[in-house]
Amino acid sequence: MDKTKFFVLILIFSSATFYGQNTKRETSIGFYYGFGSEIKNSNYTYTNNYYKVQLCYLIKETNHFKYELMLQPELNFATHQLLNLYFVTPEEINFEEKRDKFTKLKDIKEYALGIGLCVRKPISKKVSVYVLASIGPMITDSETERLSKGFAFSDVLSLGLSLKMHEVTFDIRPNRRHVSNAGIQNSNAGFNTQNVEFGFSFPL
Repeated sequence: MDKTKFFVLILIFSSATFYGQNTKRETSIGFYYGFGSEIKNSNYTYTNNYYKVQLCYLIKETNHFKYELMLQPELNFATHQLLNLYFVTPEEINFEEKRDKFTKLKDIKEYALGIGLCVRKPISKKVSVYVLASIGPMITDSETERLSKGFAFSDVLSLGLSLKMHEVTFDIRPNRRHVSNAGIQNSNAGFNTQNVEFGFSFPL
């Protein structure tokens, strides 16, 4: 699905459910740490670890599910190295210089804002499972052979498990993350990582 259409669907769904019946207003804030690496390949390496703040707002609750809107500012520290230098073809301008540049291990910082929809299924008063899908803008501070420097998008699909203890909720959530710029800039092969993140949240 096109990123813009997906983002619009999230907003439409959130607006519609905001005015639904049987809605209980709850807001929470959370702090998370995650890490992961590129899904196995032989052309390059990419590892990442990140810190995330999460603002969560309950938009609708039914007898079986909770629907939550989430905002997730994120700071991602990544490392990258091109292994297959022939990914940079001779048709590119200054291809030898680019091969030399991209085959060196480099550090990358990524600044992202995820806007997500979470569908949660309570198992008991303390335990719940959920699916979380998010998309949002991202800025990367380094150019690679797979992604141009500057503006891009970060898409994340997570499966989560929550445990509530008193007023604090602890989470573990494996996820798949895709980063690309939707063709806005020249390099757009992007990165695909599998990650796991841990964190906690509490009500405001």
